[in-house]
Amino acid sequence: MTCHTVSTDIDTTQAVKRVVLVGMPNTGKSTFFNRITGASAFVGNWPGITVSFLQAQVKINGEPTEFVDLPGIYDLTGFSDDEKVVKLFLERFPIDLAVIVLNASQIDRQIRLPLQFKALGIPSVVILNMADEAERFGIKILADELAQRLEMPVALMSAKYGRGYMRAYQAICKCLASPSAPQTTVLELSVFEAIAPETLEEILTGAVFMPSQLAITLTQRLDPILLHPIFGLPLFFLGMFSVFWLIWQVGLPAQGLMNDLTGWLQTTIIEPLAQPLPTLLQSFLLDGIWGGLSTVASFVPLLVLFFMIMAILEDSGYLSRSAYLMDAFMARLGLDGRSFVMQMMGFGCNVPALMGTRVMRSRALRWLTMLVIPFSLCSARLQVFVFILAAVFPSSQGAIALFSLYILSFASAILTAFFFQGVFKNDEPFVLELPPYRFPTIQQVFLRGWGEVKLFLSRASGFIVFGCVAIWTITHIPIGATGLDTWGGQIGQFLQPVMRPIGIDPYLTLALIFGVIAKEVVLGSLAVIYAVNAEAVSQYLTTTLTWTQAYSFCIFCLLYTPCLTTFVTVFNESKSWKFTIFSLIYSFIFAWGCSFIFYQGASLLGFS
Repeated sequence: MTCHTVSTDIDTTQAVKRVVLVGMPNTGKSTFFNRITGASAFVGNWPGITVSFLQAQVKINGEPTEFVDLPGIYDLTGFSDDEKVVKLFLERFPIDLAVIVLNASQIDRQIRLPLQFKALGIPSVVILNMADEAERFGIKILADELAQRLEMPVALMSAKYGRGYMRAYQAICKCLASPSAPQTTVLELSVFEAIAPETLEEILTGAVFMPSQLAITLTQRLDPILLHPIFGLPLFFLGMFSVFWLIWQVGLPAQGLMNDLTGWLQTTIIEPLAQPLPTLLQSFLLDGIWGGLSTVASFVPLLVLFFMIMAILEDSGYLSRSAYLMDAFMARLGLDGRSFVMQMMGFGCNVPALMGTRVMRSRALRWLTMLVIPFSLCSARLQVFVFILAAVFPSSQGAIALFSLYILSFASAILTAFFFQGVFKNDEPFVLELPPYRFPTIQQVFLRGWGEVKLFLSRASGFIVFGCVAIWTITHIPIGATGLDTWGGQIGQFLQPVMRPIGIDPYLTLALIFGVIAKEVVLGSLAVIYAVNAEAVSQYLTTTLTWTQAYSFCIFCLLYTPCLTTFVTVFNESKSWKFTIFSLIYSFIFAWGCSFIFYQGASLLGFS
């Protein structure tokens, strides 16, 4: 489950029935949640619990019912942060029903979880997801027989394709229709002592039939190649280069079409509507608000493509394998494979990646991982880099330049971990379960991509509008002043002793200052600063920036102080102002040092 830091006020009184979804990671729990709730899900922050849960309200039996997707857990007796959060939720908030989602092909290893809920007396429904996968493995499950032994409804289904969904839905409806008072739970380890291995075997024998040897699967064919000790990593980085090449080849033309659309809207609708207004107000609306928003909107197709590709990598099971490939190397740096996965997640957004560090029990490991995650080339930075690099690099070289920034983000994380592994010492063992390869459906990929973009835009739109209005204001005061004579120009000039050695002029400096609010503001601010549309900004940069200046700007933007939301998340997850401030100062110094080395080195070598 991906968590997002969206603030939502939740009424925690039991006004509606509440259903919680629980299960181990990689069982398809969130896929079932999305199927049963449709597109009505939102993120809720629950008082007393520092985790945001995906939740939605739908009608079951004609009554409003709240579904809450809890973090994936292995056991109610565990002590990881996610397991503690689930236990805390069960203890604090009354629930009417638990829907326990298990992987049907791993039922022998996961059956303990529904028995724990049974021991607690919580009304439950068991959904054996991925039943189609279990069938391919030759596993046969008698659902009715298993339901009698567990004394709770059991439904076989495939949440991915929707097979068996109605049976699972009807089981939930029937349980919710039964009169019962919602309850909170006191979790004590003693209630689980009776769940012995013999009990598990007794329940499964005669209800679940496992073949003596599972069929050879696609996973068994691909893993010897993709996880090869020599060829595995080169194949991984070749694949990531292909991702950025595809973004460059497909995303840029799509961006051009979006620019044409926003340009048409401006000339045919926005400008005629603004024509009767005073000149200064016209400038505010067109150059300030519309110029910034239209520049960012032009990158929506690129972001959809990026998130769709990331959805394929994550849902197919390959992302977890990248953690396995990198674990031995990361261990030498005081990290582990999970740190690599979190950094990969950061390519979508740093915030959920930072929140994902909760699965790490060691505080030292969490802090070191949180220190390197902000170096990930997130989607907000991606649109900035595509825009800048497309203006100064020929199309044949742009994809390579973009991929080099991806490599730089990894190199920066590795170097930082090497510097601080002695400060943040970790001795926690790395345990990772590799799920089988699964091909997500086209619908899943598209909905995931579009859903992430909607969340991205909803989170960023307020920052963008605020940033563009603020930049327009300081670049038009005093009234009548232009260029470097404005407040904005003076701020940029004041910082030139720091920024000139890395090739960044006063205008780009101003854009970076507002980029601290949100990296999405950087592009919008350029449109406001130069008072032109996105296409004209690109042409201006082409004529005024050398490739070394442009690339130095990208290096600094990649590595310098993260956005405000990331800053808040670092504090919320570390619970330490000292660590949070240190991470901000370090990232700025590191970014300046890397840009200085590149720009001055390129100048000494005669590049321009």
